[in-house]
Amino acid sequence: MTIAVTYENEMIYQHFGHTAQFKLYQVENGAVVSSQVVDTLGSGHGALAGFLAAHQVDTLICGGIGGGAQMALAQAGIKLYGGVCGEADAAVEALLAGDLEYNPNVRCNHHDHGEDHTCGSHGCGSHSCH
Repeated sequence: MTIAVTYENEMIYQHFGHTAQFKLYQVENGAVVSSQVVDTLGSGHGALAGFLAAHQVDTLICGGIGGGAQMALAQAGIKLYGGVCGEADAAVEALLAGDLEYNPNVRCNHHDHGEDHTCGSHGCGSHSCH
């Protein structure tokens, strides 16, 4: 099993479509056996589901994510845990323990945001990281 987390400075990056890195965790028998940070190489919203599929990701943990990206992940067979905040490593451990708090209805819709809004500065949708 491979788990991906949107990643920046050991934390879960809060905007899926703008993440520059994912931290990938290889899991065997319910435990992390290795991890690595990979660059998205500038891939945007539309390409990230394919990027994750190419890295054989089964599960994604992230903060805010839009509906289109959610559909692309579902079509790629990637299970989504959105609306998650905090340290990436701790979130993966919580997921493996069955204790991860996430928002199954998380949405980040840019059409509703003002001009000075940046999703990376806070938790988008109906969750908060503060």
